[in-house]
Formats: sequence, C-alpha cells, structure tokens
Amino acid sequence: MRLLRFTDTGECNLTDNLGDEEAIPPYAILSHTWGADTEEVTFEDLTNGNGKGKPGYQKIRFCGEQAAKDGLEYFWIDTCCIDKKNYAELSQAINSMFYWYRNATRCYVYLADVSSPPVGTNDDPPVDTNDEYNPRLWESDFRKSRWFTRASVEFFSRECKRLGDKSSLKQQIHEITGISESALYGEPLSQFSVYERMSWINLRQTKLEEDKAYSLLGIFGVYIPPRYNEGMTRAFERLQEEINKLEKCVQDLRLTDPRHDKTRIEDTKGGLLEDSYHWIVENSDFQRWCNDQESRLLWIKGDPGKGKTMLLCGIVNELKKLTTKKNILSFFFCQATDSRINSATAVLRGLLYLLVDQQPSLISHIRKKYDYAGKTLFEDTNAWVALSEIFTNILLDPNLNSTYLIVDALDECVTDLPKLLDFIAQNSSVSSRVKWIVSSRNWLSIEEALGAATQKVPLCLELNEKSISAAVGKYIKYKVGQLAQRKMYDNETRNAVQRHLASNADGTFLWVALVCQELADPKVRKWHTRDKLHTFPPGLNSLYARIINQIFSLDDADLCKRVLSLMSVVYRPVTLGELISLVEVPKDFPDDVESLAEIIRLCGSLLTLREGIVYFVHQSAKDFLFEKAFDKVFPSGIAKVNYTIFSKSLQVMSKTLRRDIYSLYALGYPIKQVKQPDPDPLAASRYLCIYWINHLCDWKPHSHASHRADLQDGGVVDNFIRGKYLYWLEALSLCKSMPEGIVLVEKLEALIQGREGACALIELVRDARRFIMSHKSAIQNNPLQAYASALIFSPTRSLIRGLFKSEEPDWITIKPTMQDKWSPCLSTLEGHSGSVNSVAFSPDSARLASGVSTVMYDSIRENDWYWDWTWTGIDM
Repeated sequence: MRLLRFTDTGECNLTDNLGDEEAIPPYAILSHTWGADTEEVTFEDLTNGNGKGKPGYQKIRFCGEQAAKDGLEYFWIDTCCIDKKNYAELSQAINSMFYWYRNATRCYVYLADVSSPPVGTNDDPPVDTNDEYNPRLWESDFRKSRWFTRASVEFFSRECKRLGDKSSLKQQIHEITGISESALYGEPLSQFSVYERMSWINLRQTKLEEDKAYSLLGIFGVYIPPRYNEGMTRAFERLQEEINKLEKCVQDLRLTDPRHDKTRIEDTKGGLLEDSYHWIVENSDFQRWCNDQESRLLWIKGDPGKGKTMLLCGIVNELKKLTTKKNILSFFFCQATDSRINSATAVLRGLLYLLVDQQPSLISHIRKKYDYAGKTLFEDTNAWVALSEIFTNILLDPNLNSTYLIVDALDECVTDLPKLLDFIAQNSSVSSRVKWIVSSRNWLSIEEALGAATQKVPLCLELNEKSISAAVGKYIKYKVGQLAQRKMYDNETRNAVQRHLASNADGTFLWVALVCQELADPKVRKWHTRDKLHTFPPGLNSLYARIINQIFSLDDADLCKRVLSLMSVVYRPVTLGELISLVEVPKDFPDDVESLAEIIRLCGSLLTLREGIVYFVHQSAKDFLFEKAFDKVFPSGIAKVNYTIFSKSLQVMSKTLRRDIYSLYALGYPIKQVKQPDPDPLAASRYLCIYWINHLCDWKPHSHASHRADLQDGGVVDNFIRGKYLYWLEALSLCKSMPEGIVLVEKLEALIQGREGACALIELVRDARRFIMSHKSAIQNNPLQAYASALIFSPTRSLIRGLFKSEEPDWITIKPTMQDKWSPCLSTLEGHSGSVNSVAFSPDSARLASGVSTVMYDSIRENDWYWDWTWTGIDM
C-alpha cells in the first residue's frame, strides 16, 4: 500500500510500498467517481512529477487539505496510488481495497456532480464553513449522484463543502443504495445473507464490467485473481464459486457458536446483572492488562461458585463497548459436561470461528489446508496440530486487527488441557495486537503451565474479597428483590432473607443462587420463609449435601438417582426425549417427557432444563456427585451406568432405525437439502447413535464377566450390526456425524480383538470398518447411498453387502464387476492435481506423506515457469 502526502513545499509525493500494517500510519481515504482517463491523475503522473494540470488534481488537493484539517498527514486515492501496469500489485490492491477503506481513519466521499450553494440570498457573502448545508439546496443532486452507483462516510460537494456523514445521511443512503442501515452502522457483514450483499451492487456502474464483481471481494471476504476481458458473467461465476467454497469451509469449522453459548449460559443462570461484574472494570490488575502494552495475558482464577463465568460474560460485554471496526473480540466457554466443547481442539475451533466471522480475510490461513483436507482437517487425529499451526499463523499475520481472545473455564477443558495451556503460554506474547483473558479454578497444574507466559497478569478473586463481597451483596439485593415481589414478602421477611444470605454467602454467587431457587419453590410458603432460612448451611459443599439428602428422601428418589447418574456420565447435555430413552423408569411411570421434566425439577438445584435440554447447574454440582456422594449416586459403580446406556441404546435403535427414516425417497438426495421433519423420528436416538460405542468402551467389558455374551458371536452387538448397520450409517449421515462413525467402528474393532467366542463378530466388524471407510464420502453427502453405490461398489463377498443384499436397487440390472474381497488399500491419497512423485513413511510406519510436483504457469511472473510442490498425508 502506498500513501500520499504533501511536502512543506506543496508537492504531492508517494511513499514507498508499505507492506507491514504496523508501518502504515493513520490515513484518510477518498471515495469518488472516476472521470475520463485523460482527467484523472495517475501513478505515472505523480512519479514523473506531472498531473497538476489535470482536472482530477482538484480531488487530490481537497483530500490532502481535508486530511490535514482532521490531523492526518497521509491519504490514499485509488487513481494514483496503484501501479496498474504491475499485475501483481494491481491484483493485491483489488483484493485489499475493502480492508484499506475499512481501516482508514477517515473516509471522504467527493461528489463531483453535487453542488452546495451557500445558504442565503445572492447578495449574502459565501459561507466558509464545514457545517452541513441545508439539504433542500443539494439533496436532489445528492440522490442522483453517480457516486451512489458506489458506497460511505463523510460527504463533500464539488465546492469541498461538507454535506454530512453516513450517520446523519443514513436514511438517504439506505434509500438510494438499498444497503441495510445496520450494515452502515458496522454490523458484521457475515450477518447478512449472500443474496442481500449481492443486491448492494445492483445499481453500481463501473468503467470495466468485471470490476462490478471484483468490487465485492472484500464484502464477501474472498479472493479471485482479476482476469480483465473475461466478461462480467464469468467474473460473477468465479466469485460465486469462491463464495460457495468459503461458506462450506466456515460451516465445517463451526463446532458451536460461542455467542449462542454465552446467551445460553446467561439465561440458565438467571441473567447477567451488571452490578455483579462491573467492579472488574475498575480493578487495578484489569486496568494494567487493558492499558499496559507489555501485559498481554490476564489470568482470572478463583474457587468454584465465585462467578468466574458470569464475570467473563460481563467482560465480553465491556470489551464490546471498546471494540471498533479495527478490533476483534473472540471468546469461548469450556464446559466439562459437554464433550463437544470441552477439548483443546474445540477451543481453537470456536475462537477461529469468531475471528473469521469478524475479519473474513483470515479464512485464507484455514483455506490453505482445508482446500486439500476438507472437514477432516478439523476432526481427525491431527486436528490439534493443524489448528494450532493455523492459529499461530493468524496471530502473526500483519493484517490481523487488534484482537481480544477470551477462554473461560480452562479447568473444564477435559481433553488435551496441557496442550492448550502450553499454546496459550507460548502465544500470548507473540503479537502486540493480541491480548488474552483466561479463567480457571485455583489449580496448581494450570498455574505451573501458565508460568511460562512472560507477560501475564494474575487476578485472584480470593485476593479481591472486598470487591467480590460488594458484588455478591448487590446480587443478593437483586435476587431478594425478585423473591419479595414473587412471594409478596413484608419488609421484615425481606430484610431477614437479605441478612441471612449476606451472612452466609462467603462471597459465593452460586450459593446465593441455589438458596434463592429453593426459596422460590411454590411449596415454600412465605410465612415459613424465615424458618426455612436456617436449614441452609453455609458453604457450597454443605449445601449440596443437604440438597442430595432432600432428593433422596423423596418418593421418586430411585428415579432421581438414575437420572443424576446418567447425567453424570453422558458425553453432552441430552434432550428430554433422549433421556427418557436411556433411563430405566418404574412400570407405573408415564412414558412421556412432561413427567420426566417433573423429575428434573425435583433435582432442580443440581440440574436445569432449558429449551428441552438437561444441563448441570454448575460443574461443581457434578464434581460433588463424584467426590462426595459417589456411593449414593452410583451404588453399583459407574460401569453399570455405562452398560445401561449401551444396552438401552441398542434396544432403542433396533426398534426405531429403518431405511429412509426421513422419507427422502431419492437415492441421490443431498444432505445439504435435508430438513429435519417434525416430529423428528431420530429425536430420541441422536445421542444413542453417536455415543453407544463410547459407553460400551467405558463399561470396560474385559473386566466384567457379566453380560459376556453381548460381545460374542450371536450377541446383541452382533445382531445389531447384522440387522441395522446400514440404517445406523444412514442415521449418522442425517445427524451429520459420519466422521464420528468411522472412529466408533475403529474403537469397536479394537475392543473385540482376541475376544473369546467372537471370531465371527470380529470378521463382521472388520468388514463393517472397511465398508464405512470406503463409502464414507458417498453416505455423508447423500444418506441413501448407503443402499445404492455403497452396496454395489463393495466386494461381492463383503459380509455387509451380503447381509443387506435385499437393499440393493432392483432396477440396476447390470452391476459393475467387483473383486471378491476388500483390497489391501486402506485409504486413498487425495488433494493432488498431478502424479505422485515422492512418498515417505514416518519412522514408526504409522503415517505416510506424498508429494506431487506440477509445472504451473503464473501470469504474474510473465512467462516464468516454476515448480509448485504440494503435499498430502494419511494415518496408516
């Protein structure tokens, strides 16, 4: 990027090409309509010292003078800051233009076809001011201006008089251009549909027809090399192809939307009270992190129930107030009770998702690998390696905007926490544009790992007792106010509740929330409130113990125990429909979700129900069940609970899974077009389909003699695969979980290897693994291909093909000739466009890498031929 500046002698000079964003000073930018080629001052004019006599020089003079008035030395104008004879520079400029405009300190719109006569009579002297002129005198020209076949910020007439900005003129701009007012206010462009963003270009006119497509590159965050003379139709086709690739990449990257997680957490905990977290803004440690360039990592630590998660929700809200178009705020909330968001890989995926959502150009770092690997980049055994490398490259990207990264509850990262801690410690100081906030419990292992961070600021909640106590006091006042209104307390009762909570809370938000939840129970009459208060012991563990004793004294205690034990071992929060298919209920218990919801409410101080999904109220509640109430909740051990889930899963799936369960009919029906029917026939089976083998492995059958037949020839697993395997694969595809299915079958095969009395089962599972590996793509993209191409393109003696031969399409009379058995090939090297020239095994023979060299022609280098090496690899 080159910039313009006026010297002390009045000469307009160009800077050198500035490649590093850190070296780019604040600048203004001019948006305008181009005149004839002979009118505009070009790059060559300025480098040769010419151009002052051209009509377009007036715009240069105006932009420089206006920038100086706004305290800016540098400015940029497209007509003369780009060497258009240099193809590489022109291509890079087209790709970067959107971000140059977005990152400008000021943007001036010069409307050469809008005149702004001064207010007053002809005898009045001209008004020399930058105040906005009377719209009645220029608005007609404003609405007809050629510039509105373009886009934004401060508008000036040809007399260089300020007409207004995008805020004061937002209604007129919206009416003229069709651009949403929220987009004009800076709403992330990714929040607008492709169709809507495309519509913004409808009225635009460009000198070269291809530029109409190229001008949208920044709006969509994509890049295509310019090919002038290709025509507008082909340019838009290439643009749409690139948009489709980008959307697919972002969809595959998305594991969760942390913004939705934040909303869910706040709602589950009864809403975010500003008074309970606002103290952090004035805290000296937080201020040091916020204002000191050398303080890059803020570690907030505290005991369970101290409000760390809600505190970080509040910090996110506060940092949103500080963010501008040049700032990014990305965050992630770990939750140990949900396997989807409790791993180091999930943290990076969540942070990356919000990063590319706010700065789409960053997707290029992901696309370099994704375009070869596809969705497996984010899910296979090497996902952490790939994602950590991508994330590091983004942190080092000179075009990365100023960024805040927030990770809550490091202690709830169950999988690969040491890797995540090392990554944060090593990367928290690599860029001056990036600042981190993390939170966790007071774990020594986390403290030791983060000790490697050189620029960290620890903030211990226990050492901020005064601030925490004051925040808890405000929280108590708020909660008691809600109680008093609902229960119609008199002042004496209200004051008694407030005093008791304040005396026993010990700076713990969760304790207050749990006590208030019990007091809010309709069964607690207001005249019993003061007596009830004295039954709540101080301390979180003591309160949990009281809650457990209360639950286990109920008539439905056994059912409550079963629910609590199931919720303690499932891999993610489950829906009521999934839970009722797993829990063993008494004979007289109604088989409906409404009745089960009543049981959840009986466990209401430990479990919560939101939008039909059951969660633990807090990780500390689950911890208490394992650490302090294990014998009561798991009288027969955890293995028994896992076996129950595994056994019930096979029972339910055997009854519900069938061919074409969504009634798609067409064998080629693409998964992208599948809409979940209502009611969903898989509603009760989704969790079971994805996790039944995990619970079988957790049962540890090798150490249990009971139920041995389940994993033998003719046992329940054998029968399920023989009767339902293809239906299960279809269900996995509909649940968008085919990659998980491959891992599950591999786990099952490893589990039964060498098992006594399971020779036939071992061969069957081995064949099932080859089947899913060979046809994963076809079934993943088109669920019903499990019964078509997957069968007819399997070996003739494949066990799965033989078992499901009746499912083959009967209208295919001539079938391909297939070999008898599976070939030795386990996987195919993908991602190469040419012949493989080089292969290499890892020392342990577990991985294979291949390389291909292809001769390519690069138009940028003008007939310079060069070798381009690409690599791909697989696990053996």
